Amino acid sequence: MSRALPKYNKRRVAFIGGAAAVALSGTVIAGFALAGETSRNGGTNARTLAGPGTVSCPDVRSKLPAVPATARAEVDRNLALLDTQIQEANKRLVDTVGQGGPNFVQNAILGPLKDKRVATVNRMATAIGRTAARPQGLEALAPCTLNTGGNATAATPKATPTKQAGGNAGNSGNAGNSGNTNAVGTVSCPDVRSKLPAVPATARAEVDRNLALLDTQIQEADKRLVDTVGQGGPNFVQNAILGPLKDKRVAAIDRIAISIGRTAAKPQGLNSLAACTLTK
Repeated sequence: MSRALPKYNKRRVAFIGGAAAVALSGTVIAGFALAGETSRNGGTNARTLAGPGTVSCPDVRSKLPAVPATARAEVDRNLALLDTQIQEANKRLVDTVGQGGPNFVQNAILGPLKDKRVATVNRMATAIGRTAARPQGLEALAPCTLNTGGNATAATPKATPTKQAGGNAGNSGNAGNSGNTNAVGTVSCPDVRSKLPAVPATARAEVDRNLALLDTQIQEADKRLVDTVGQGGPNFVQNAILGPLKDKRVAAIDRIAISIGRTAAKPQGLNSLAACTLTK
C-alpha cells in the first residue's frame, strides 16, 4: 500500500526535478554552443590554426634499384633512419612553435633535414655500389617541404603573437640567443686535407672539389653568423648553423672517401672531422 507524500515533500521533489532539468538543458545548450563555435570561424578552430604542420619528403624506398643481398642490411638501416629523421623534424616543429624569424623552419628544420637525408641516401648508394651499379640521382629526393603552409602559434593569455610569413609565427626572433649576440665569433672546423691518405690521381679532381666545398661551407656559416645576430632562441646557432654545417661536411667528406675508395683503400673515420665549434 503506497503512502501519500506530504504536500511540502511534493513541492520539494518538484523543485529538485525542475532544477535538474534546467541544469541538464543548460549543459545541452552549452554543448551546442561549443560545437557551433567553429562555424563562426570559417570551420576551423583555434587548435587547428595553432597546428605547426608536418614534414613531407619524397619516398626513397620506391626509387631504389634492386638491392644486392650484401647491401640489404645497410640499406634497410638507412631507410629506417630516413623515417626517424622525419619524425624528429616533426617533433621539432611542435617544440619550436613561436621561435625564430620568418625563415626559422627552413633554416633550423627543413635545411638540416635535407643535409641529413643527403648523407643517408649517399650511404645507401655507396652500399649498393659496392656490388652493383651505383644508383644515381638519389640526392634529388633529399629536400622536404612543410605541409599546411607554415608553423603558426596558438594564442596565449600573456601576449598576442605577431605572425611572420613562412616561419614559426609568434616570435620576432630577437630574444634569448646565447650563441649569437653582439660577439658574433667564427666557425672553427677540423682540417680534413691534412688527415687524408695519398690521393690517387683518378680521385684528385673530385677530392679537390670537395675540399674547396668544405672551405665554402665554413665561409657561408661565418656569413650566417653575421646575418643572424640577434635571431632565434638559446640554441639557434647550434640548430641553424653548426648542426646543418656538420651535416653538409659529412656529405662532402663521404664523397671524398668514396672517390678515394674507388681505386685505393677507402679512408676510415673521416666523419669525426665533421663537427665544428663556435670560436668567440
